[in-house]
Amino acid sequence: MGGRRYYNKYISYICSMEQRVSIRKVTGIEAMLEHYELITQLTPTLTLVAYESMLEQMTPHNYYQVAAYEGDVCIAVSGYWIGTKIYSGKYLEIDNFVVAEQHRSKGIGKILLDWLTEEANAHNCETIMLDAYVENFKAHHFYYREGFIARGFHYLKKM
Repeated sequence: MGGRRYYNKYISYICSMEQRVSIRKVTGIEAMLEHYELITQLTPTLTLVAYESMLEQMTPHNYYQVAAYEGDVCIAVSGYWIGTKIYSGKYLEIDNFVVAEQHRSKGIGKILLDWLTEEANAHNCETIMLDAYVENFKAHHFYYREGFIARGFHYLKKM
C-alpha cells in the first residue's frame, strides 16, 4: 500500500509539473543554438562554433529538437533523429537528452520522454533508441524505469 501512495503522489506531482511546463518542437538552427548552454551540461567541451557547424550538418538528415520550457526559460532539451536501420526498423533515436541541473529529479525528463514517445508513434516508429554515457548511472536508472533495455555496446574510435 505504501508503494501505491508514493506512485499516486508521483503522478500528482507530474500533473502539476505539466501545468507549469510546455513542450515545444524546436525548428531551425537559430532556435537550436539558444540551447547551447544546456547542451554543454552534457558535453562541456563543445564550443558554440562546433555546435553550430554540427547542427548545419545534422538538420538536413532528419535531426530535430524538442524542449521543455517553464515560462520562457528552457529547462530541458533533447535532440532526436528519425530513420531506419536493419536491426531496429524505423526508429526515433534520442540524442543529447539534457535536463537543466537544477530541474533534475522533478519529472521534467518523464514529460519530455513522453512527448518523444508520442512523436515516435506519430511517425510509426518500431523502436526508440538512445545512447547513455557509461558513467551516467542516474540516466541508466531513468531509462530502465521507462522500459528501455540495454541491448548492446556502442563503440567509438576517435580519428
